[in-house]
Amino acid sequence: MNCKRIDAKEEDFTRVCESLGMRGKMDLEPIIVTVNEILNHVRERKDEAIREYTLRFDKADIEPEKIRVTQAEIDEAMTSIDPALIETIRKAASNILAFHERQAEENFSLSVGESSTIGLIVRPLSIAGIYVPGGTAPLPSTVLMNVIPAKAAGVQRVVLCTPPRADKTIAPVILAAAKIAGADEIYKVGGAQAIAAMAFGTSSIPRVDKICGPGNIYVNTAKRLVFGQVDIDMFAGPSEILIIADDSANPAYVAADMLSQAEHDKIASAILLTTSESLADAVSIEIEKQSETLDRKEILFASLSDYCAIITVKNLADAINFSNELAPEHLELCIENASEYVGQIKNAGAIFIGNYSPEPLGDYFAGPNHTLPTSGTSRFFSPLNTKDFIKKMSVLHYSQDDLRDCYRDIARFADAEGLTGHARAVKIRFE
Repeated sequence: MNCKRIDAKEEDFTRVCESLGMRGKMDLEPIIVTVNEILNHVRERKDEAIREYTLRFDKADIEPEKIRVTQAEIDEAMTSIDPALIETIRKAASNILAFHERQAEENFSLSVGESSTIGLIVRPLSIAGIYVPGGTAPLPSTVLMNVIPAKAAGVQRVVLCTPPRADKTIAPVILAAAKIAGADEIYKVGGAQAIAAMAFGTSSIPRVDKICGPGNIYVNTAKRLVFGQVDIDMFAGPSEILIIADDSANPAYVAADMLSQAEHDKIASAILLTTSESLADAVSIEIEKQSETLDRKEILFASLSDYCAIITVKNLADAINFSNELAPEHLELCIENASEYVGQIKNAGAIFIGNYSPEPLGDYFAGPNHTLPTSGTSRFFSPLNTKDFIKKMSVLHYSQDDLRDCYRDIARFADAEGLTGHARAVKIRFE
């Protein structure tokens, strides 16, 4: 089980990696038809549709009055989990909160003219919706990384939706993470129907201002389709890591970091760019060896075969240029004097500097958000942060004298655009 080797000195490796941008870009028309049907049914039939879809997709028949997780269920979950894990979640939550609290924005006001002001009022969203997928394993880190920024921004009501298990329960570790992160309400509903419920509201589930959180193609398509009805975080794609390494890197570490990303998904991508042929050889051997000891072998095989590569480059400048072009979700710099190269990085979701800053450090514990732009969108998107949970309102307060000083300019602009009503609205005050 290994990934392809490419020599960039002989081959245009950007062309080889063009396929990365196509990951997950399947024909969405059938998905859109199905998701639109779900959205429309939930909008029209609300909790009745939620119950039907939960039974169909999650095999759990949950009455509307029981769809919200109770405090007793949360308390039971907290006592059922290993105290050491609870303490780890608390430590991670503390780190994440400390990082995101530093991102808070404040109101400001500027004086203009003699006695007038303009400014900005910053307000948190009233209610945020967080989606946490079920899938093959519970994801408490996703709970922390989405709920905590919302609470740090000052959102008073954070609603969390996650698919129930067939026995109508939620994984205790999800409930514990939600409790620690500060989620205000938790609902047993998943899939596109959860997105619809949060976008339109039902008798049981409130309508939210913004929906955040990862999910499968149906969830992501639903988020795209309700965008405008509510805000969403970003258009998420398959996960990816790019590692730039030289002779100073430890091949076992590099291979482990590549495999940690490849095990996410069959279309996850892990790429190594290195100036060292010997490191490339050693990493290739390590990937073969380490992959045999990991659990998700079918996923690893598909990812390594189709979307992973070890590429030798002439120099670090070429590696950095390629990185900026690819705009990876995760970028590791496993090179000598790595910090000196950070200033040359233009596009990346998160940068991990040195041999002791592995990607899982960001996934779980350090504090920066692990909800990152994928598929080259770090060229214009940022990691999830507190700014995603605030809105801004402009404020204008002019005195009569200050408006008199500029009303002719305003009228001139309006007349140039053919909007004579606009021009009159300022002229009428003085002429």
